[in-house]
Amino acid sequence: MARATRSSARLAAAASTTEPPNSLISAAKPARGITKTAKHDVSEKEDASRPEKRKRAAAKASRPTPSKKIKTEEDGGDAPSPGFHDVPPLTPLKKENIKSESPDSKSKVAKSPADLKSKKLKAYSQYADKSPFPDFPHPTPDECRLAHRILAGLHGKRERPAEVKASSTRAGCGDSPSVLDALVRTILSQNTSDTNSTRAKRSMDAVYGGSDEWERIVDGGVSKLQEAIKCGGLSQVKSKVIIGILNQVREKYGSYSLDHLFNASNEDAMQELISFQGVGPKTASCVLLFCLQRESFAVDTHVWRITGLMGWRPRSASRDETHAHLDVRIPDEDKYGLHILLVKHGKVCAECKAGGKSVGKCELRKAFRQEKIKSEEGKPSKLDE
Repeated sequence: MARATRSSARLAAAASTTEPPNSLISAAKPARGITKTAKHDVSEKEDASRPEKRKRAAAKASRPTPSKKIKTEEDGGDAPSPGFHDVPPLTPLKKENIKSESPDSKSKVAKSPADLKSKKLKAYSQYADKSPFPDFPHPTPDECRLAHRILAGLHGKRERPAEVKASSTRAGCGDSPSVLDALVRTILSQNTSDTNSTRAKRSMDAVYGGSDEWERIVDGGVSKLQEAIKCGGLSQVKSKVIIGILNQVREKYGSYSLDHLFNASNEDAMQELISFQGVGPKTASCVLLFCLQRESFAVDTHVWRITGLMGWRPRSASRDETHAHLDVRIPDEDKYGLHILLVKHGKVCAECKAGGKSVGKCELRKAFRQEKIKSEEGKPSKLDE
């Protein structure tokens, strides 16, 4: 009995040295017990309120900051900020940005050569005998004669030759008695200098053994022609255009010739020429002007630029629109000389060439400086502005 009492006493003493009384635990570490209980309670409350917090967070995120404004597509102005619970609708995907790999969808996007041909012919026929700018009064016949006289004084008079001869030293631009040869030469001159187009023509003749070797060109294929004319620029495009035209001509007429156009009207000749892929009004007009010896006013980059400076076209007019407008406005007797002289002037005049600035010395610009023209918006402006 005494032994049991002593054992109990030792256990009690050990407990008193290792573990403080409950009152001391509560006083010394009140936060641990409370923290566990509070944390458990808070966790339960968070679980209960989490859906509501998510709603508030989503609504808060949808509200624009004061520095951000939403513009509507309709009025282009600032739209009012959405309310607290207003969530902006999702922006729908644009159909044109969704690419489909199906053959049907591709055929709807890519235009066929027949579609492009129809579009070109429709555009030409619309203004074949009238200006796309019927209310634009320039140039007048007097203005054309004045410009022609000034340019002839600066660069020499230009007269059409009685007989068209193909040059052996330069590619030219429609300078050939053969319509097909004139067309090919003009294609070689597209978007390049006279020097480069001449190099391309000489190289082509050297590779195929002479001029007008159409059968050899077709048999050699696109790659060979591309290599032959690469010194002229844009050879990848021009080679495909030339061989495409040769194939169409042979298939349609049984031979490599377009000389039947000598007996066609101006309108019929223009329509047939621009029906070929890669041939526009400028190229076709050059063939009419120089090969067929018709009164057609071709508009290249120099003619387009200078006639804009002179106020002979609306400022926004494209080259094709300028051709349609000037071909109606310029008298027939001035078309050949004015075209050649404007091209010459655009190459050599320091003020009228590409990037040139008016310093008051160009006779042509001085003659038209005081004229007023109307822009496409109907506002008057000075020619040299």
